[in-house]
Amino acid sequence: MELTPEQLLKNWETHLGYISTYITGGRKDQLVKLYTSLRDEMVFTPASGKPHFHNAFTGGYIEHVNRVVELSLTFLNLWEQSGANINFTKEELVFSALNHDLGKVGLKDLPNYLPQTNNWRKENLGEMYTYNPNLPFMLIQDRSLYTLQSNGIILSENEYFAIKLHDGVYEDVNKPYYLSNSPDSKLRSNITHILHQADFLASKVEYDRWVNSKSSKK
Repeated sequence: MELTPEQLLKNWETHLGYISTYITGGRKDQLVKLYTSLRDEMVFTPASGKPHFHNAFTGGYIEHVNRVVELSLTFLNLWEQSGANINFTKEELVFSALNHDLGKVGLKDLPNYLPQTNNWRKENLGEMYTYNPNLPFMLIQDRSLYTLQSNGIILSENEYFAIKLHDGVYEDVNKPYYLSNSPDSKLRSNITHILHQADFLASKVEYDRWVNSKSSKK
């Protein structure tokens, strides 16, 4: 999939619009400053390296994150209407959605993804991008949190857990949080579950779109 320059610009403006609409206080200016400094990286980076993962194309990151923000707000309404505890703020949810994959942008002028130049891997493994070997290894969620921290952006406890655990039990390191048998060690805020659901559905929508595009070309 390819996005036009107009689509890239519109997605970027939508992305910044979430900050002005939902983020308050000094963090609003901090996020705008951070995002502006990373504008080119954020606008052009993919959301993954393989099409059968999701959004492995130029601009895929911003499109994915925007979708996660919208789905997070949709799930928030559903959970609230269903009687679940909404023990977090809408700002915390949108902040977490905006920054859950921030680590995919890279670190210190080093992009996370580089175009795959190995034709065999492109044709046989479907790798459109490869990881930058010069970038210190971190889990994406850890780099997301590190990037925010290193730019002086303070997170609430709810935001920290939402970003750290947004991949659910697909990350083994998250299992102690999700699969606890003790009420004292269970997650205390539903923000983590809602963000995970939004991210999962966004990725599934993007995967289905890729499948459908392949089918239409046959």
